[in-house]
Amino acid sequence: MVFAALLLTLSGINVYGQNVITRNERKIDADWKFHLGNAASPTLDFNYGINETSFSKAGGANGTAYAIRFNDRNWQKVDLPHDWAVGLPFDYMDNGDQNAHGYKAIGGHYPQNSIGWYRKEFEVDPADSGGRFELRTDGIYRDSKVWVNGYYVGGNYSGYTSATYDITDFIRFGKKNVIAVRVDATHYEGWFYEGAGIYRHVWLNRYNNLHVVSQGGLYVRTENKGKDANVILKTEVINKNTHAVKGTLETLILNREGKVLVHSKVIPLALDINEQKSYNNSLLLPNAQLSNLDNPYLYRAVALVRENGQVVDSVPVRFGVRTFAFDKDKGFFLNGKSVKIKGTSDHQDHAGVGAALLDYLQYYRIGLLKQMGSNAIRTTHNPPTPELLDACDSLGMLVMDETRLLTSGSEYEKEFRDLILRDRNHPSIFLWSIGNEEHYTQRTDIGKRIALNQILLQKELDPSRTATYAANIGNVYHGVNEVIPIRGFNYNLNGADNYHKEHPDQPVIGTEVASTVSTRGIYIKDTVRCYVPDYDSVFPPWASTAETWWSFAAKRDWFMGGFAWTGFDYRGEPTPYKWPNINSHFGIMDMCGFPKTVYYYYNAWWSDSAVMHIAPHWNWQGEEGKEKIVWVNSNTDDVELFLNGKSLGKKKMPINGHLEWKVQYEPGKLEAIGYKDGQKVTYSVETTGRPYQIKLTPSKNVLLADGEDAVVVNVSAVDKQGREVPDASNMVYFDLEGENAAIVGVGNGDPSSHENDKDVRHNWHRSLFNGRAQVIIRSGTNSGTIKLKAFASDVLSSNIELKQINNTAPIK
Repeated sequence: MVFAALLLTLSGINVYGQNVITRNERKIDADWKFHLGNAASPTLDFNYGINETSFSKAGGANGTAYAIRFNDRNWQKVDLPHDWAVGLPFDYMDNGDQNAHGYKAIGGHYPQNSIGWYRKEFEVDPADSGGRFELRTDGIYRDSKVWVNGYYVGGNYSGYTSATYDITDFIRFGKKNVIAVRVDATHYEGWFYEGAGIYRHVWLNRYNNLHVVSQGGLYVRTENKGKDANVILKTEVINKNTHAVKGTLETLILNREGKVLVHSKVIPLALDINEQKSYNNSLLLPNAQLSNLDNPYLYRAVALVRENGQVVDSVPVRFGVRTFAFDKDKGFFLNGKSVKIKGTSDHQDHAGVGAALLDYLQYYRIGLLKQMGSNAIRTTHNPPTPELLDACDSLGMLVMDETRLLTSGSEYEKEFRDLILRDRNHPSIFLWSIGNEEHYTQRTDIGKRIALNQILLQKELDPSRTATYAANIGNVYHGVNEVIPIRGFNYNLNGADNYHKEHPDQPVIGTEVASTVSTRGIYIKDTVRCYVPDYDSVFPPWASTAETWWSFAAKRDWFMGGFAWTGFDYRGEPTPYKWPNINSHFGIMDMCGFPKTVYYYYNAWWSDSAVMHIAPHWNWQGEEGKEKIVWVNSNTDDVELFLNGKSLGKKKMPINGHLEWKVQYEPGKLEAIGYKDGQKVTYSVETTGRPYQIKLTPSKNVLLADGEDAVVVNVSAVDKQGREVPDASNMVYFDLEGENAAIVGVGNGDPSSHENDKDVRHNWHRSLFNGRAQVIIRSGTNSGTIKLKAFASDVLSSNIELKQINNTAPIK
């Protein structure tokens, strides 16, 4: 009977046959209106700042953009998540900000592009009155101000933290309601591309007046008890009724199939008007299934609040049973087993969509990293979207969750507090990071005191974990490093041995390593087009090759491993070049997720599968007889290289290394053969013919018809024999038909391309860069078939059909 009631409660309908106000959390991403404002001209900013009374008289909208009756018919229709910066033009300006942010025409020098206004209409059924209503924004870049029905309800300065607003008092029941948001992206928070706009989800939530606090109100942690687990629960309940109430609280533990395994005792509740109380409880979970990298098993805890015997609130939280240990001599242990951290640091933007990633792209990107052999990510250098953590929970990826700034002023302390409260139930998180490379602060006594404040706050809110700090100061102990529990090294590994010897009781991890730069498919240095060779050979002065840092980490038990900079290329920080280069070269994969040569180095030494890969490709028309540097990445015992059947010699593969040959080019087939555990492993590259037909390769063939799902379609060109042409550069045009699905972005991984990622006219096209491009499609809301067609001059077109289905279970 209890479980049946639970199912009804979670579905948001009646319980025990009676209509009650239960928790309902609903995304409201569809059907927003958008228009640019202007930071330099109030009249072009819809009179914001002049002739308005919103801040002097409550509800004084006076016909401004946040008024209910404001005419927004000519505004652009958008669905969230939305990043308006990715669609802006590139513009060269010789200053550090513009360079670091990818030369997009946004920021203080571009007031006409740096303010965005959003409006959203919604209705609330009068039957839902009597409860509490909350608006939650998961990420708005940045400095956002929010109005509901002309009433100012609050703002959030940071572009990376969630914000919640109780809007109960401003709701109009049975009438049109309007949310208005002003976003000011004039000032930067980071030194990399950050996007602009409401680039994460927005939620309209409804609660009973007696409910579990929405932000981190149910905290779940576990302790292993032999084969069993002790599930420790802390539940914050608040009473927003106009009278004191009595009720009950109980908690259920469910397995991944939804079966109730454990049922707590009933805890009586007694709360005065507007009172909030904390209730602690623990449950013994017998024969607990451990969550690990290969089997990320997730349980679900559900807190049930009852009043007068009726369920009035239910809160489900996913959690995992696992242990973390950080040993000063032996490194990191997960569930008692030694695990070397094989991680990447990652920014939050992707080709085509900028910072506004659809949820599917979070799973897609984490899946690519898992296939490479990576087991951890660091959220650099800001709080992530919750859906990234969901993907890591589900797929088995550890997370170092990082706040934006190392400082303890009231505003930034609150941001760190909110981050922990929001994210602490995610089993993927194994470390908190309190900051990154604060060169003004990290060596000082002030930095030490700030760090200690943040560490104590972390321990208060989440005693199940510990913290680190990403320090780029080598063998230096004073300042932040005096108090940080886990010493983080950003580069400077040549000082790590001495540091460990001098401070043997402090565990050590590589919070940021590598920073190799390379351009996919380019094998020479090209200073005109700003490309660097696609080998693990070029790096900035502070950095190293992948092979150097990983060889260092692999042979030292006390060094836990680390996070390579970066898993993917990202907009901004063009290194080692500037304009016309507009995004980084640091990625192991490019901005589309296409692997570079260094990918196969990590794949060879981080994964358990047999790996063989050759670089470069073998299309070098007109360069016959010229010497080519051939790299082979493999984890076989040895490798023999053949050109057109002739052996070029056999070499032993060094552990955590690679092999090189110098080969005079002649058209044909270059093949590498090796053996791993007696298994033959081969890989070859061939000289292809000219591009003959476009090829489309979707990441999946079935989408949910929910308007939120997505598919990544990789684009290439093949010759008459069906071989992908690695140096193809055709301009490819795209057309999409069926069931109101839409192309939302295109890319090709070229770090110097100034082609549009977005096309508001829906004339979608993108050139192949070294044989590849990418299209991202957002699903529609009708079941049926959608058809993507790709065509280019002088080659055959191609098309694929994808199915859209109605289904309540997400397809990942």
